[in-house]
Amino acid sequence: MCTQLTALCKHLDNLWEENRGCVVLFAWMQFLKEETLAYLNITSPYELKMCHQENGQSRTSLFPLNSELDGCGAAGAATAQEEILDERAIQDVESLSSLIREILDFDQAQQKKCFNSKMFLCSICFSEKLGSDCMYFMECRHIYCKSCLKDYFEIQIRDGQVHCLSCPEPKCSSVATPGQVKELVGEELFARYDRLLLQSSLDLMADVVYCPRPCCQTPVMQEPGCTMGICSSCNYAFCTLCKMTYHGVSPCKVTAEKLMDLRNEYQEADEATKIFLEQRHGKGVIKKVLEEMESKEWLEKNSKACPCCGTHIEKLDGCNKMTCTGCRQYFCWLCMGSLSRANPYKHFNDASSPCFNRLFQVMNVDGDFRDPEDDD
Repeated sequence: MCTQLTALCKHLDNLWEENRGCVVLFAWMQFLKEETLAYLNITSPYELKMCHQENGQSRTSLFPLNSELDGCGAAGAATAQEEILDERAIQDVESLSSLIREILDFDQAQQKKCFNSKMFLCSICFSEKLGSDCMYFMECRHIYCKSCLKDYFEIQIRDGQVHCLSCPEPKCSSVATPGQVKELVGEELFARYDRLLLQSSLDLMADVVYCPRPCCQTPVMQEPGCTMGICSSCNYAFCTLCKMTYHGVSPCKVTAEKLMDLRNEYQEADEATKIFLEQRHGKGVIKKVLEEMESKEWLEKNSKACPCCGTHIEKLDGCNKMTCTGCRQYFCWLCMGSLSRANPYKHFNDASSPCFNRLFQVMNVDGDFRDPEDDD
């Protein structure tokens, strides 16, 4: 309460009188540092509370949680109701939240100052460097020098792996914050990181489509139950199903089935019929249909879709614990089930699992399993 601060002011005044002509500041600092809590009979943490209102304005003070001054000792010489509050014990604070924020900011600044002045061993280059030349991950507190992290981040961003900017410590899942990435990499790479991170997030949203114009590709929010999308950048109105100009209630000109029929018809047609189809649908549409169908067939034969985000994954070698390149989700190549991030191999070690002891088994085209060691 404000009465406690008043008691402190009174005691400091007494120390001034007692030490007049001596080192008064030292006596004050020693008391405030070592004896204040005991003097006020405080044993619980501090809490910010609003004091009484004076002239219609609230006063804010620091006082202990569930702590009251006893009616004995120097601190309990006067009751809260009777004692006149010292003006130095009452401080106006515009906002309680702003005071808390200032305290936290000061604490963070002091922690950073302390960190910058210490020496740390980088686990990548095994060199001791000042904290001012190092950076730590917020969650795990693992520390690396900025030079090593800079090279590590730049390689991952250039490769498009913006979700892989995690702590280099094995089996650690802590991820660098955008602020840390921006501090280490250049403006151009950070812009790429920011763009890829936004795009990957938008790709996982079912209600987001992209403007079909090749020169635009702006993300567009799709209204529920509506097949019309309007690009906020180029104002192009398009159908979210066929990606062509919006056609209202009329059916899409080319459905998925019609695309397959068009591809088959074009491949089996003679030259005259091919020219007719190109004039009717456009050479660009025909070319796009052929390329998309070839890609789709190749993906169906040579890859599987991630059970989490649908990204197509091709397995060339290794075990059946897969990691999606899109959302970084672990999944089983055999049953396509999602695996635990904490222990993905439990799926293959659990006797009740359909893939028990099949971590390195290969599935043939006919669906049978074989062990790679049998091929030797």
